[in-house]
Amino acid sequence: MTVAPAPPFPVLELIDVVKEYRGDPPVLALAGINVQVHQGELVAIVGPSGSGKSTLLHVMGTLERPTAGELRIAGEDTSTMSDKQLSGLRSRRLGFVFQQFFLLDGQSVLDNVANGLLYRGGRMAERRRLAQQAIERVGLAHRAGHRPNQLSGGEQQRTAIARALAGRPALVMADEPTGNLDSATGASILDLLQELHREGTTIVVITHDHDVAAAMDRRIEIRDGRIIGDTPTAW
Repeated sequence: MTVAPAPPFPVLELIDVVKEYRGDPPVLALAGINVQVHQGELVAIVGPSGSGKSTLLHVMGTLERPTAGELRIAGEDTSTMSDKQLSGLRSRRLGFVFQQFFLLDGQSVLDNVANGLLYRGGRMAERRRLAQQAIERVGLAHRAGHRPNQLSGGEQQRTAIARALAGRPALVMADEPTGNLDSATGASILDLLQELHREGTTIVVITHDHDVAAAMDRRIEIRDGRIIGDTPTAW
């Protein structure tokens, strides 16, 4: 009898995660979320505005603490970590790509990417070496010396992706990465994410766009703070 291989190691695990915001009445943004993301997956978390997907991203990325439940990143329990420890965990384990590019206009592509490694410490020469590798990986080596205002929207987003990849994180999280781009440029960014995934990067994309979600291997649908659908990756 053939035994199916076990899924790879989970790089992200949420166990009964609740997020409630104070108010009158309180707002329950996440209502008992249970999710695992395994090494090598390409996942879309999809839902309409107000569904809780942005809150889920913030909790998954340790940018906000859950009200209840447990979050593990690459096997590390975050519940007892201090803010300083969480910052260190983010710098070592996580990479972020946002709808806005958040690039510094006065700095080159290379320096924008290298500065994303500041919290990891180390010498500038090493940070620039890792940044150059990431820039080459996203196909921007010929633009390394250019500044953001000299780049197209797609090139700016590729720079942001390179910045997220430079630290070789366990997980890259992208929040509406095509939201500010025209359809052709957005398609090229999706192609890049799929290429990075084929090279072994674990990626979670937050989106309201079902066409973007359809390009991912796994789709998790959230509504009213609850997961209502999950098409897991077949191992």
